[in-house]
Amino acid sequence: MSDANDTTTFRTATRVGEMTVEPADPARDAALLHGWLTHPASRYWEMGDLTPTQVRDHLTTVTGDDAQDGWLLRHQGTPIAYAETYDPARTVLDGLPPDVLDHRPGDLGMHVLVAPPPPAQGPRPRIPGLTDAVMTTVLRFCFAAPARPAAPAPAHGNGRGALRVVVEPDARNRPIHAKNAAAGFRVLRDVDLVTDGHTKRARLSVCTRDDFAASPLGDGTGPLGAEPAAHLRPALADAAHRHLVAKALAEFTHERLFLPRPSDPVAALEAAREVTHDDPREYVLVLDDARGHGRVTYRFSARRYPLEHWVIDESSLRRTRAVPDGGPSGADERQAPVDALELVAELQPLLGIPEDLLPTYLEELSSTLAGAMAKREREALGTSPSSPGLVDALAGADAAGAFQAVESAMTEGHPGFVANNGRIGFSLSDYRAYAPERAARLRLMWLAARREHTHLSLGAGQSEPALYGTASSAAELSGAERAAFADRLTARGLDPGDYLYLPVHPWQWEHRVAITFAADVAREDLVPLGPGADEYTPQQSIRTLFNTTRPDRHYVKVATAIQNMGFLRGLSPKYMRDTPAVNDWVADVVTGDETLRRARFEILREVAAIGYTGDVYHRTRDNNPYRKMLAALWRESPLPRLAPGERVATMAALLHRDTSGTALATSLIRASGLDAAHWVRSYLDAYLYPLVHCLLAHDLAFMPHGENLVLVLRDHVVTRTFMKDIGEETAVLGPRALPAPVQRVRAVVPDDEKALAVFTDMFDGVLRHLSGILAADGVLPTARFWTIVGDVVDRHHDEHPAVAARHGRELGVDLRAQTFAHSCLNRLQLRDTRQMVDLTDQASSLIYAGRLTNPIGATVPA
Repeated sequence: MSDANDTTTFRTATRVGEMTVEPADPARDAALLHGWLTHPASRYWEMGDLTPTQVRDHLTTVTGDDAQDGWLLRHQGTPIAYAETYDPARTVLDGLPPDVLDHRPGDLGMHVLVAPPPPAQGPRPRIPGLTDAVMTTVLRFCFAAPARPAAPAPAHGNGRGALRVVVEPDARNRPIHAKNAAAGFRVLRDVDLVTDGHTKRARLSVCTRDDFAASPLGDGTGPLGAEPAAHLRPALADAAHRHLVAKALAEFTHERLFLPRPSDPVAALEAAREVTHDDPREYVLVLDDARGHGRVTYRFSARRYPLEHWVIDESSLRRTRAVPDGGPSGADERQAPVDALELVAELQPLLGIPEDLLPTYLEELSSTLAGAMAKREREALGTSPSSPGLVDALAGADAAGAFQAVESAMTEGHPGFVANNGRIGFSLSDYRAYAPERAARLRLMWLAARREHTHLSLGAGQSEPALYGTASSAAELSGAERAAFADRLTARGLDPGDYLYLPVHPWQWEHRVAITFAADVAREDLVPLGPGADEYTPQQSIRTLFNTTRPDRHYVKVATAIQNMGFLRGLSPKYMRDTPAVNDWVADVVTGDETLRRARFEILREVAAIGYTGDVYHRTRDNNPYRKMLAALWRESPLPRLAPGERVATMAALLHRDTSGTALATSLIRASGLDAAHWVRSYLDAYLYPLVHCLLAHDLAFMPHGENLVLVLRDHVVTRTFMKDIGEETAVLGPRALPAPVQRVRAVVPDDEKALAVFTDMFDGVLRHLSGILAADGVLPTARFWTIVGDVVDRHHDEHPAVAARHGRELGVDLRAQTFAHSCLNRLQLRDTRQMVDLTDQASSLIYAGRLTNPIGATVPA
């Protein structure tokens, strides 16, 4: 029996008690193993005719060979099984062709022999589940990490560190096939194996760590145990539901779809939409359930701030349902769970979602809910840092690592949209692999796209050789990739010169290219070349990918045909033909303007775009989503432009609260050492001031929401900004002369509508939320916040008299107007969950709900 302190012994707890694995000893174990091998139950080992000496010789051979090992398993000290592990590429499976078994680093072969069962009336009782425990133990042992050199063995012993286990049992051995299946093995095929002149028909099967962890035998009690969808748990669900219900009540109220009333009957008589108060007060919303389930009442505590912004205390939410005739207990109401999906169903008459689209909206909301649970789980496990942890990361030496740590830690998504993480089309495994908050790395799939059907647009200073690397070492493809891609085309008898290289998301390849564009692949207009070398991490926009291998290289934005927030997330090859030209023109405007140069406001150019149009979908009469599935663009990274000591984070981070409720903006202000007013002014000087100037001086409007701005911080203070997503979300709102390729971004609108580029997109879309966070945290009252906003607008007015002369109370864009049109985002999604707006005429698609009082409209600059 092995010594309990022997670190060469692997130990694990099973349902039938402790199991151990130790090296086999030919002298000690030969007689025991001979008795097992000669039993009829072991016939598939085909060693029943060996003598004890021959069994000892076999054990000696196995234990003396560096390509294989023998192991004895004990159950509570009693020998119960024998296992062999081996290098499949050097022993039994050596020589199998790649199409049968693709030998990989980390492969480990395995055989297992369980001791014959004791007689039914024997002295040792049979133990139900013992063979399951043996298989569980062997797999745990195979996958467990080995002890590191000069380090103690793990507490459970010294494992083999396999990444994949390979087995080849006799094809006739049905009991072991069933046991392998229960352990997560996947059958590859039956093969003929020749060993010592004997041919065996074997069932070749493999099992990865994840396969085993998800299997019935990988039951969570061992070092590799895992629960499928572990984030879908009641405690996490309750917190996620409360957060979404609070957000839905706040944002739908903000969009004037209903108005909760104060619980105090006297205060209810004076209720109005624009009431503000910094102290939490009790509110009630009574709904008549359209499904005939009776009256539903929501009660909660909330603060109310300018721009009809509600901050609801999630923990205060209570939902009750009316009980007919008081119910058996005489109560008029019964407590009901707080449930975001039920809330939408109850609100349906007020929300006005078309009945045929309601399930789609509920699916997007359900996906958002699942994502919220997963984000909470990751932070609880310490996988995602808290807000103070992000502040520490931004103070560290790794600028790229801090940038991506912030990007993957975001829990909210779009601050205004309720169903903001729909991702319809992603499976659970897709979510784990590709969702930005998972921070998993991926490799792009590369296609060769026939040049005659493909358009490559290049910005100023770009060329095809520079982009792909034939004329530059700092390019998107390495020399090894270019050589490999050319060799693969040549091997097919194709000329590499006839093709352009198109990156696609691995999800898009798996779900769309190989299926929806099968004909294009078959006729070699699209040729799959395999994954690239660089690893990327997805950004908050999912289809934008950051190069983690070479952070100074470009972002890559690719099409992904998933439904998210009212759009299929594709890219139009036709639309993107002019994208680099639009970016160059905007860059020239920005760099040519002295005010913007002083503000150090910059854009991240989209320097190249590629799109394939050789498919049949481009020959149909009407436009369709399939025309937007094979395109990509390259965008500059901010990292090469940083000075020492500067760090970057997307502006969405300022609206982030971790699962404990700690706001990143509050944490940054406190870490900076500045008072809140000075910190906010520095931020607004970097964000609001240059964008106001772009609008008033150049009629140039961006989509300046949180994910499209990259903030540059020094000592935790925002000092300047980068604007991105120029090609798709830039508009010229006046009649100024434009080059032909830039004409597509012109959208001449009245001055009051032009002002919405500030009022809706900045005041209501970003600053409303930030001011609410800082006020609720007791950092900066909303009155002081909006005074600073007004000061920044006034400063621009005073410093640019020529511009101000064109924009005043009677003429032009008046940012001090008393009110502005209330443009509603959720109403767009509720109206049509498939496509919220017509991208070719966005202004006409907008939905308004009256007018909002401008929080800086109380005073007028002289």
